Amino acid sequence: MGTYTVEDAVCVAETDLAICVEAPDFEEGTWIPQSQIHEDSEIWEKGQEGDLVVTEWLAQQEGWI
Repeated sequence: MGTYTVEDAVCVAETDLAICVEAPDFEEGTWIPQSQIHEDSEIWEKGQEGDLVVTEWLAQQEGWI
């Protein structure tokens, strides 16, 4: 399974099932299901910053690739 990296992301909110991420590539906060976050991601919970690594499938669904 491939991955996609969103650079310079910030997690601004979280629930048990998803995190809300803001990044220069996004026009607004975007909710990311926890199940679609790759283990190499630097972001998992509110307040974390860095590279968000998600599944290639999610990136395709969101139109990022």
